[in-house]
Formats: sequence, C-alpha cells, structure tokens
Amino acid sequence: MSESRPHTDRETGGASLTEPARSPAEPAQGLGTIGRGEDGGPTGPFPGEFTQADTIVFAAPGPALGPPGPAAVLPHPAAGAAAGPADPAPGMPPVTHGAVPSPFPPIADYAFLSDCEVTALVAPSGAVEWLCIPRLDSPSVFGAILDRGAGAFRFGPAEMSVPDSQRYLPGTLVLETTWNVGEGWLVVSDALLIGPWRCEDPAQTPYRRPPTDYAAEHVLVRTVRCVNAEAQLVLACEPVFGYGRAHAEWRYADRGYHQAVASGEDGDVPVTLTTDMRLGFEGPRAVARTLLKEGDQRFCALSWGGASPPISFDDAHRRLTWTAHHWQHWLAGARIPDHRWRTHLARSALTLKGLTYAPTGAIAAAATTSLPETPGGERNYDYRHSWIRDSTFALWGLYTLGFDWEANDFYHFITDVAERDGELQIVYGVGGESAIAERELPHLHGYEGARPVRVGNNAYRQRQNDVWGAVLDSVYLHTRSRDRLDDRVWPVLRQQVETALTHWREADRGIWEVRGEPQHFTSSKVMCWVAADRGVRLALIREERDIAARWQAAADEIHADVCANAVDSRGVFTQHYGTTALDASMLLIPILRFLPPEDPRVRATVLAIADELTSEGLVLRYRVEETDDGFSGAEGTFTICSFWLVSALTEIGEHSQARQLCEKLLGLASPLLLYAEELDPHTGRHLGNFPQAFTHLALINAVMHVIRAEQQDALGAGDGPHRLP
Repeated sequence: MSESRPHTDRETGGASLTEPARSPAEPAQGLGTIGRGEDGGPTGPFPGEFTQADTIVFAAPGPALGPPGPAAVLPHPAAGAAAGPADPAPGMPPVTHGAVPSPFPPIADYAFLSDCEVTALVAPSGAVEWLCIPRLDSPSVFGAILDRGAGAFRFGPAEMSVPDSQRYLPGTLVLETTWNVGEGWLVVSDALLIGPWRCEDPAQTPYRRPPTDYAAEHVLVRTVRCVNAEAQLVLACEPVFGYGRAHAEWRYADRGYHQAVASGEDGDVPVTLTTDMRLGFEGPRAVARTLLKEGDQRFCALSWGGASPPISFDDAHRRLTWTAHHWQHWLAGARIPDHRWRTHLARSALTLKGLTYAPTGAIAAAATTSLPETPGGERNYDYRHSWIRDSTFALWGLYTLGFDWEANDFYHFITDVAERDGELQIVYGVGGESAIAERELPHLHGYEGARPVRVGNNAYRQRQNDVWGAVLDSVYLHTRSRDRLDDRVWPVLRQQVETALTHWREADRGIWEVRGEPQHFTSSKVMCWVAADRGVRLALIREERDIAARWQAAADEIHADVCANAVDSRGVFTQHYGTTALDASMLLIPILRFLPPEDPRVRATVLAIADELTSEGLVLRYRVEETDDGFSGAEGTFTICSFWLVSALTEIGEHSQARQLCEKLLGLASPLLLYAEELDPHTGRHLGNFPQAFTHLALINAVMHVIRAEQQDALGAGDGPHRLP
C-alpha cells in the first residue's frame, strides 16, 4: 500500500516506555509477559478492570510522515464558498495521495467509534472529523471528512499531528492513541459511552426492539494521561451544524469555565462540552490549553439530548471502563474459531455491531456518506441506511458467530417493514423510514474534492427484483435455527413469493443499482429463484404442500430460463441476458445453492471471473466500459466481490487459491482492521464509504469458508468441492 500512516501495535510489536523495541515474544523488563490482544496490540491485564497505568505499554515509535505541523485549528467555514483547495483540519498536515499533497487523511487511517445509535470517525491527528447526532443518519455536527471547514473536535498535543501508535483496546470500540511528544508521552482514549439502561418511559426512547440492560449514553468522552516529562495539551472543538451550514454559538453553562453549550439554528441539536480544563471561545470554536506533567490526567466530554456528562476525570474514566467491559463482555459470547484469522473475525463482528442502530435492529451499510468510490469522481452515495439485500449475509454471519440476539433484531426489522409495506423497497432508513430522498449539498467540497456530496439515497425508488429473494433467504435462515415459522410472518412471506413470481420476467436495475437502462440481470433472476426455492422450504415446514408444489414448479421454470439465457458459449454465466459481460455477482450462484459447486458451469464462471474480472488479483464488480451504470469514470475493485471469490473458490475445491487470496485481502485491511467499500488494486488505497458493513459480512463468510476447508483438508479430504451448511 502506498498510503502513509503511523505504525500501529499490530505492525511493530510491543515495547516498554523505557526500553527499546523488541520482538513481540520478548517480555518487557518489569512488566511481565505482554499478551497479544484481539487487535494484535499488547493486552496488559485485559480483559478485566483496566487502569491508566495499563496504557504505558506502547508500540515502538514508527517513522514520522513528515515534519510535524502546527497545532492548527479549523478555519472558519465560509458558507457557499467556491470549491478550491481546502486547509487541513486541526493539527493535520498535508498527506500525499499522489503528486499533490492532500489535507485529508487516507480513508483507511480513520478510527471508528459507535454506541449503536451514533457513530464517529477519528483522524490520526486526534480530530473527530465525522459525527452525526442524534442518529447515525442525522445531519453532521463534525463533518471535516467531507469539507475541511465543516467542523472537527481535536484533543491532543500541541505542535504535533502524527501519533506514535493507535489501536483499539482489545475486544472493544475504545480507541487508544499514543503520542511521543519529545521527552514526554501522552495517551488519549476515546469512546462513545454505553452505560446501564436508565429510561423507564417508552415515549422518551426510539426503541422498538426489546431493550437490553444497557444503552447509549449520548456522550463522546476523551481522556488523556501524561506518562512522563511534560507536554502541552490542546482542545479545539468547533461544531458546524447541519452538514457544515450553521456555525456554533457558544455560551458558558452551569460549571463556569468548565462547561459550555454550542447551539446552531432552529432544529439543530445543541451539544454540551464538559471538561476539567478552562474553556474559552474563539468565534465558533471552544478552545482550552494546559501544560501536562508526569501523572497529570484530563478529560473532556461532548454530550447531547439531555445526557449527563462526566464531571471529573475519575467519573470519565469509570464510565469509559464500563464501556470497554461492555464490548468485551459482548464479544465473549461469540463463537470465533481458534485460528490465526480470529482477530479479523472479531473486529468485523465489533464493526457490524457498531453499525447496528439498536432501537430498531437495522444494520447501516456504512457510517458515512459520499466518500468517493473514484478519487475526485462523482460516484458518491449516502450509505447510512439499511439495505434489505444485506440481510442474508448479515443473518448468516451473525448466526455463525453466535450473535443470535443481533440477528433476531435485524430479522424483526426486516419483517416489520415487510408487514407494514407489503411491496418491499430495496433500502430503508435505519428507523424504518420509507422515504429517504436524495439531495446534494453543493456547499461542501467533498473528500479530496469529490463532488457532489449527497445525503439520502434515491435507490429506494428503484425496482430491484433481488429484494424478495433476500427476504425469503433471511427468513429461511432464521426459521432453520428454530424449526418453526411465526404465523404472523407467513402471510407476508407468501406475498413476497407471489410478487417475485409475478415480476421475475421483468427487467430491473440489478444488484449494483445501475442508473442506466434496466436489463434482465442474471443475479436478479437468481434471487427470484431463491425467493421461490426458500418459499418451498418454508411451506413444507408449515406442511402446506399444495403451495409448495406450485412454487416448486415456478422455481424450476426460473432456473431453466436462467440456464438457457444467461450462459455464454464457454459455459460461463453472464451479467444479463444478451451479453457476454462478466459480473462478480455470479459468484453467488454456488453460495446461494442455485447450482452445486461441482457443476461445470459454476466452475467455469468462478475461474473466468478470477482470470478476467480482476485487477492485481482483486475483483471488479463489472467492466465499466461494458456496463451502462449511468456514470463516467473508473472505479476500484469491490472488496466484497473479492471476498465472494474466496468463498466461491473454496466451494469449487480451489482451497489453495482461496487461501492465498484471503491472506492478501486480510493484509490490505486498514491499520485498525477495517475496510471501506473498495480497494485501489495498484496501491491498496481504500475507497468509498467507511467502514462498510457488507465488506465485513463477506469477510466473515470468506474466512469461515477457508477455515472449514482447512479443517476438511486436515481430516484428509483434500481439495474438492466444499459447502458450508
């Protein structure tokens, strides 16, 4: 990969504060053996109660990315300013993504935080550059990831912007950033707090799923400890409400210099900043500075919606500890194989949980909007919504790893909207909203100038004939784990099957939501077959044999039609009827059991995609020159498609090739084991919205395929077609 970034514990191994770097196996003097955590970092006493003293074990210092920049603060955003070169966010030096320095960090260098109601992205500089409240799809309060003047919140050392290391505390979504400040060391911890359930009035909460014992506290907490020597600490908080439209107006609150409230325009949710530092105002920005000496500790907390923030460092640290233990306790319930890739499975599980909107059970496709699929291009969409087609992989992945509660919540989100709407859309708001109208925000420059910036997604208006199969497959997975089908759901499912059988002969926009002319996409026909096939199985569970027989006849008709019209002269499945173009969605044919993996057409299709639809070994969705998708310009390889290829290669018995590709893909993860939607095949640069749920779902499927194939090989079965149950 060509992206510059600080080294992490995963890359460099551990080193004590006072000793030089050593191999990961060599314990630091006086600290005992340092275990390797869920993310590859030193664990200290984790899991269990952690203290500030635990954070003095660091990664060895990595090379600087360039001369440290000044402790800059956000420029005052100019509403309606013309697009042009943007200044870096607070403390962020230019990052080179090519010949021209960029003020934006690489997408892969952001850290992801969540409390399962909102999400945040933290840049390596210590600036929170993406936060939307009170929901993850609400307007942004900090939006510097899309425009350097759209708000950010930095908490870190003055005169420095490149940390020495960054990691998640093992098994958590608590971020720890370590700074080597001359002779001193600072350790900053960030988390969106989760705490015990407190609300007793259902009217005061958006929850529709059964509440658990915990919930989001609506507080972003940040703590810092000076390990030795001394260092200047800077807090610079500049919210810009409504996607960078409304500057903050600050006023002091109940705690004098230690608390302030920022307000925007009518309808904007105010935020409260609480800290043990003394706050002052510089226009729309709240600023605090202090000199930390060895052992000094400070905190700050941003809260909203009437939340009670911590009022002291001890309170902040206690609640951050509770949050860390919550994540560790949740992950402890997983069924993750004892395998060298278990850290990737664990991080993917945590990411999927973080992309879940707990009140409804919906899983958002990503935490962001409009991060470009093509650098500087127009393929920029809002992914903070829930796609029905993700449901099959989501339920499979969650059930496989043992997260039945989360799988059930997503299942009920799907069945709720199906029961309410009758005719399903392909995508909904995370609150179950049907209308998520797309609009452009021309006042935002976009990430590295990629415009337009969009919020909402007009895909909800599209007809995509794969949605019925996704729902039926999801319900079948859910029902198979219980051997019963809810009577309330059965009429809804019958309607979905009948709708699929009514429309399967029609053209649509396909799995990739192309904005060109509708086509008879093969993947949509296959998913209509899935709707009928899973409908048959569910009908037999209910012993409704007449319905099952009629649906089986329809499934056979669809199957024959696809095999007659979507296979080229080489015996390879094509993107749509009447073309020879390849499409990565054909990799789903063996995974969805449309044909068995030993079928020669399956093998020919998988190998053709591996040979002809790849760049540097990574899989493209399709060739843009062969597909009318309504856009111009190239795009990167779709990481989900590359993981599909891993699964498909395993299915047809190409275990070695599957393992090699899987290793390559895992090696291209971000420093914190996250994935965007796409990868530049030449540089490894991450492209598109981040982190991307569908990619992590496909990772789980692919890694589990390879692990089970290895187990099969160890038993002496050798290479050959392999099927997950």
